[in-house]
Amino acid sequence: MTDLFPPDLIRLIVSFVIVVAFAFTNAAVLVLVERKICGHIQRRPGPFEVGPHGLLQTAVDGVKLMAKQMLVPRNADAGLFRAAPILSFVPPIAALIVVPFARLLQVRDLDIGVLFILSLAAVNVLAILVAGWSSANKYSLFGAIRAVAQNVAYEIPLLLSLLTIVIWVGSFRMSDIVAAQGGFWFAFTPMGFVAFLVYFICGIAETNRAPFDLPEAESELTAGFHTEYAGMGFGLFFLGEYTNMLLVSAIATTLFLGGWNGPAFLTTAGTGFWATVIQTLWFLAKVYGLIVVMIWVRWTYPRVRFDQLLNFCWKILIPISMANLAVTAVWLKL
Repeated sequence: MTDLFPPDLIRLIVSFVIVVAFAFTNAAVLVLVERKICGHIQRRPGPFEVGPHGLLQTAVDGVKLMAKQMLVPRNADAGLFRAAPILSFVPPIAALIVVPFARLLQVRDLDIGVLFILSLAAVNVLAILVAGWSSANKYSLFGAIRAVAQNVAYEIPLLLSLLTIVIWVGSFRMSDIVAAQGGFWFAFTPMGFVAFLVYFICGIAETNRAPFDLPEAESELTAGFHTEYAGMGFGLFFLGEYTNMLLVSAIATTLFLGGWNGPAFLTTAGTGFWATVIQTLWFLAKVYGLIVVMIWVRWTYPRVRFDQLLNFCWKILIPISMANLAVTAVWLKL
């Protein structure tokens, strides 16, 4: 029996199921939270109408998405059209298996953890390109082209900001990066703060959220790359977006905010049950704090023009991140 089902394989499957359940729960909660924040910031009554204080809105939306039929446009490439939502949803979930939620709460501690996450995160732009191209719709194609240009540009400063921390620690392993922040968090150092700021801005752009949501831009492109999607096809893009927000915030927490470490005056060391619970709570508090900031930014700032979006990346973020990386390298060499 153990030859057919090695314990390590069973552990990996069970962990993946738990991660998938967590991703669905995360999306359901964030949809509700985002609508509440949106309603309060922009004084919209809609998010408070269904159920007591609008608590049933997410459940009703979920039922509506599952009940709707997923239609394929007449001239679309049916295979790619159906594959795109899956490509958008699965990679960010797979990337979560190397995220250390606590000292002992991590599915896999790969020695190339940072590279593993970045390689899977890059699939998101491929999913958007496939969705836009296969839809046989000019608005979808324009949205996909925008997404490729935007994601390729913003991946450069994002990688440079992460590389700053990697050369500082000398390891791609996520647990090593958290352990290196036992006494101080990288975000509270000059070079670490610059890298954190650049990474967070690029993270918002990589998840295609306002003010960088040009690939969707409903006022110009109807709904951009997912104009032709309905039912669970659209639902998977929706789940993928919220899982990507979780992943971006989890990486920021791990590399810049001490991971599962609490403040210096509140030690969270230990490997017992309660120590793991406290470490997990610290980690999730930081992650969801960053997500709330992303939601606040979306419903506060207007969408930028596409030329402003690219100029901001190529003329400001890339030079800053390159200079910050060079300063860090010189400082480590001295």
